[in-house]
Amino acid sequence: MLRKLLIGAVLLLALIAGGALVLPPHQVKAHTLVITANFIKTAPQGLDDPVWRKASASQLLVEGRETSGGSNGTVTTRAVYTDDSLYFLFKWKDPTRSLTKQSWRFDGQNWNHLKGNEDRIALLFEITRINKFASRGCAVTCHSPADLPRNKWKFATKTDVEKGDLWHWKAARSAPYDYADDAWLTLAGNPTGSYRETGRRKDTGAGGDVRNQTIDGTRPIYMQDPNKKPSVPGFLLLDEAIKIADYSLFKAGDIIPYRLPIKPSGSRFDVKAISRHADGGWMVMLYRKLDTGHEDDVTFNPMRNYGFALAVFDDSGSDHSKATEPMTLRFSRE
Repeated sequence: MLRKLLIGAVLLLALIAGGALVLPPHQVKAHTLVITANFIKTAPQGLDDPVWRKASASQLLVEGRETSGGSNGTVTTRAVYTDDSLYFLFKWKDPTRSLTKQSWRFDGQNWNHLKGNEDRIALLFEITRINKFASRGCAVTCHSPADLPRNKWKFATKTDVEKGDLWHWKAARSAPYDYADDAWLTLAGNPTGSYRETGRRKDTGAGGDVRNQTIDGTRPIYMQDPNKKPSVPGFLLLDEAIKIADYSLFKAGDIIPYRLPIKPSGSRFDVKAISRHADGGWMVMLYRKLDTGHEDDVTFNPMRNYGFALAVFDDSGSDHSKATEPMTLRFSRE
């Protein structure tokens, strides 16, 4: 009898491995990916630091409803930590470096917005347990019923005891200051500055950006201060901008950014970033203290595991086009 059972088990495994046995979709259990952060003594100093070789690379599958240049691919992820900080290195294909974010262009008579948005990557960690997040990930907090228009979608948790920590790197709005906008997630409401009901809340401190437009919205109101050399070429930082006094200075073809990054501070500036677009893709390093001391951030304890999910945005200003399955972050001293 035992011999027959063993033979049957071997045949079953062979059928599964060979693809001859396919389980119905409702019987396939969604798996949870585990990302391991390896302990290192010396923190990485950049994207090409040799210390990253000590971290194993995980290939995270990203899929979505929208078609884009890097859609339905992978995000290569590495994670390491020191005694006081956590570091991630992300790499994904994206043939276009998108950071236009509707910049203004003068045609000789009128100002018009250029087509195009920005590339982004976002991580959502559980601060407190979010119901079903471990099995459904972003679908629990981000995706509304398909029959609802997008302007009615709510990015939020279901109860006020459920909280998430959102790290949001933006190629046009946060990259110039080398950080990822730090926010947190709670019940849906109408926070200041939001165009819709949402559960997203800004961490304490300064950050974000302002729209560069006149009251009637027909042209830009700010330009680069001619007495200040741009600290980040191609961008217009609010700290380096002055109001336009004479529009006759501009000629056809001149371009001025529409979204002006604000110098970040406080808890909103907790997540630092280094980024580069080269060889048809992005490399982004995000890092933060394990314990920031702020209530609007998750506190990482290397003795515990943490649920999180990841999404990448390709030239998008709306919902994400590609996301991972729910994942687990674990820490290892090996």
